[in-house]
Amino acid sequence: MLKQLNVVLVHGAWADGSSWSGVVPRLRDRGYQVTAAQIPLTSLADDVAVTRRILSLQKGPTVLVGHSYGGMVISAAAVGAPMVTSLVYVSAFAPDDGETLGELNARVAPPPGPSPLRFGDPGFVWIDAEAFPQVFAHDVDLVRAQVMAAVQKPIAAKIFGERPGKPAWKSLPSWYLVSENDRMISPQTQLFMSSRMRATTVNVPGSHAALVSHAAETAQLIVDAASATLGDVVMKAALGA
Repeated sequence: MLKQLNVVLVHGAWADGSSWSGVVPRLRDRGYQVTAAQIPLTSLADDVAVTRRILSLQKGPTVLVGHSYGGMVISAAAVGAPMVTSLVYVSAFAPDDGETLGELNARVAPPPGPSPLRFGDPGFVWIDAEAFPQVFAHDVDLVRAQVMAAVQKPIAAKIFGERPGKPAWKSLPSWYLVSENDRMISPQTQLFMSSRMRATTVNVPGSHAALVSHAAETAQLIVDAASATLGDVVMKAALGA
């Protein structure tokens, strides 16, 4: 009997699991069991622990997907997780061993103008709600972008200086979706990371919220990763072909 095919989705900073709402039904329609993690964004260790707990519940081969900071989380969570067959990064950080998010961000000068980040909540970082649609989701319907701003989850400031261990992308096949119009993680930095990983890469003319505005392309990249690592026979059997 062939095992269930799984996808675990990990959101990034200033978002939650609902950011995958356009991706989940597309994957389920293709025969996958899908789980969207709700990570606390309180530390890398906390977020990895939640992701690993969800991975431990999977009953078969699993594609692990991360958006934004979620890329750092999946890079750590997949280490020593035998059920994970491949990694997919969506406009995501993919730090190397000992490399911080701050160091990756510093590769490219920040955009001109005032920073949209707010530090009024001690220990946590928010995005200014008025600026959120333009810096995070400028190609998303304005009403939806405003809702995303209202429900954003802040990230612990200390995470930007945390140094991860050896990442799973050094031993697992990886895929990467580059958002060409991203205003949160520079597209140049995304291309640098995807090239360094030797990831199979696709580009979309999207914002940092490409998983929302380009849900179809995001889902297809995940399907491509599953197809390549699980094999055509398994895929056909799971889809009833």
